[in-house]
Amino acid sequence: MSTLSSAPTLDEVAQTAGVSRSTASRAINGGLRVSPEAQAAVDAAVAQLGYTPNRAARSLVTRRTDSIALVVPEPDERILTDPFLSGTLRGVSAALAPTDLQLVLLIARPDEHAGRIVRYLRSGHVDGAIITSHHREDDLEGAVLASPLPAVFVGRPFTAMDDLVYVDVDNVEGGRIATQRLIDGGYRRIATISGPQDMTAGVDRLMGWRKALRAAGLPDDAIASGDFAAAGGAAAMEELLDRHPDIDAVFAASDLMAEGALRVLRARGKSVPGDVAVVGFDNLGVAGATSPALTTVQNPVVEMVKAATGMLLDLIAGHPVSRSPRVFSPELIRGASD
Repeated sequence: MSTLSSAPTLDEVAQTAGVSRSTASRAINGGLRVSPEAQAAVDAAVAQLGYTPNRAARSLVTRRTDSIALVVPEPDERILTDPFLSGTLRGVSAALAPTDLQLVLLIARPDEHAGRIVRYLRSGHVDGAIITSHHREDDLEGAVLASPLPAVFVGRPFTAMDDLVYVDVDNVEGGRIATQRLIDGGYRRIATISGPQDMTAGVDRLMGWRKALRAAGLPDDAIASGDFAAAGGAAAMEELLDRHPDIDAVFAASDLMAEGALRVLRARGKSVPGDVAVVGFDNLGVAGATSPALTTVQNPVVEMVKAATGMLLDLIAGHPVSRSPRVFSPELIRGASD
């Protein structure tokens, strides 16, 4: 038995189990060619001695790094200010809590594309990746298709949807129910502050807005593009008021953009919802803090990311994973802004 002053060694485990050092190493580190009897003996010796495997040795045997990457091709300040991205971090952390896996956060600086991230993923530093907030031109979809690295996207990819594993919320339906809420409220000149059109969430929420308006026979020309951030929402609201002074409602494709829009409406002397109603999208903390509280669409980010992490762990372990996307249903959350 080892003393408290010295950690048990692999040789001691092998001696206690009555096997060779190489057999003990394979049994501890998940290698092959270990009989059930030897595995049981080594497991008992590990428990008896309190042996802790060496992570570097384990990696040599298993070819695993025991790390996964969370890939966010956005500047670092977005991680701190965007509730979607902070919710993504919470979801991954919660899913990894019962495991020994380490999380590596990969972000893109404002002056670069995702090439550095792609090179890192191809270099064997992690066992798998969760990719979120991806853009049309960042090459992450192509990098995953060309690599054996297991990966799950949070958000619909632009290409190869049958070959890439992903989870998402039904953004088209979310945009539709947000707009339908305004239509049902009697509003007839409904604008939108769309998300960026190089992201599928931006494309799909715009499609949902347009779908609802066309079904109601209402015009769908009052569009200003934002960037999912408050400043972009404010700029888009200024543009809408200048170009379409007759608008009586706005669907903003994120609550942050809606917050920026509320600020501009207040500065322009417009009451909400008296002069202009506003509906947002996300319900990740911003909606309840605005004045008035936003009517918004629930985006179940933490649940989506937990699901994506579970799928990734199954892929890494070699378990079968359905290639069909897991798509969550949106829900309208009523506030006082419409």
